[in-house]
Amino acid sequence: MTKLNDAEVADLLSALTDWELDEASGAIVRNLEFPTFEDAIQFVNRVAMDADDHDHHPDIDIRYRRIRIALISHDVGGLTKRDSRMARLVDEQVKRSGI
Repeated sequence: MTKLNDAEVADLLSALTDWELDEASGAIVRNLEFPTFEDAIQFVNRVAMDADDHDHHPDIDIRYRRIRIALISHDVGGLTKRDSRMARLVDEQVKRSGI
């Protein structure tokens, strides 16, 4: 898998809602807040199943009702189409959650 160039990263970010580039890590990140801790954990569990199905696993930070999802392809040292695909799957889970 090849690393996205700067123009492709810019296109990716313009196509995604509520994602931003973390300049320090090079990852794309999305921050979410859920009504309850249980809602947050159910969301994380659904994302985990998608990640296993696609063999691409995000970094997930859980802080009570707040979740931070970070995506980067560590093996190539940057963003790839795998990250784009996983971001869209995360977005689908967000819609499913109704937040």
